[in-house]
Amino acid sequence: MAEIHSLHLTLRQLQVFLAIARCGTTVAAGAQIGLSQSATSAALAELERSLGMRVFDRSGKRLLVNDNGRSLLPRAGALIDGAHEIERLAQQARPSLASLRIGASTTLGNHVLPRLLRQWGPGWLGDAQSPWHARILIGNTERVCGAVADFAIDIGLIEGPCTVAQLEVEPWLSDELQVVAAPGLLARLLPASGVHRVVPLEALQRELWLLRESGSGTRVATDLALLPHLHGYRRTLELGHSEAIQQAAVQGLGLACLSQWVVAEQLAAGHLACVPTPLPKLLRQCYLVRRGDRQPTAALERLMALLGCAVP
Repeated sequence: MAEIHSLHLTLRQLQVFLAIARCGTTVAAGAQIGLSQSATSAALAELERSLGMRVFDRSGKRLLVNDNGRSLLPRAGALIDGAHEIERLAQQARPSLASLRIGASTTLGNHVLPRLLRQWGPGWLGDAQSPWHARILIGNTERVCGAVADFAIDIGLIEGPCTVAQLEVEPWLSDELQVVAAPGLLARLLPASGVHRVVPLEALQRELWLLRESGSGTRVATDLALLPHLHGYRRTLELGHSEAIQQAAVQGLGLACLSQWVVAEQLAAGHLACVPTPLPKLLRQCYLVRRGDRQPTAALERLMALLGCAVP
């Protein structure tokens, strides 16, 4: 690798040099580039001191480009042109600075985030008159955390714990998990009599459980909530999506432990019923995750402020 040396020249000094070469005096050059005569003279003096050579010959108040200056002219011009090109590229790319890439684990992405975006209205990413673009990645918690860590998305909304060291994790919403079943299956599991009828643990242990795949925040939360009481699943059917689990439960295939946000409509319609159990209330914490070493854009800061006051 080539040795890296500290740079002593500045673009401002080269801009001053070019302006003086065009105008012939520090007064006229300063007026052209918006500097005072003293600032223009100081920049020229610093340039010549850094280079260790004169680039102008003095003739009264006139400054005439000498041989050193003539060899510097094309190189200085190329550097200033390159700086202007960088500024033009930045201006052209400015609309993309209003872009935002969001990752959400499945339950949050399907049931919570769209509702929040609707509540915030069409200008949630900024000025509704300015161009902007947003993209939402929906996957399980493991996939979302990996995408944030790899800089593929700006922020992740997850339902399970995050173990990725590079990410900052902030508690967000609290979700209640509900054990549900088709009404016919529930009727079969409930004791025939009793004032406060609940499905006993023995019946829960015997039943088929409809579960998410490993890596899912819902699966982690389900395992944490159920396994200390059931001491393992005797029969399971794994499905890769909460909607598939919900539909399997509606068909009476088994028991499901799903987010309140997922099952709300099916419960209201009577297609599913909450299963009374001796289990404690099943709660899980949802989180916001992002890289702490990444400078947040204005769009990301605005979204985080809205997420901080979100009530689904």
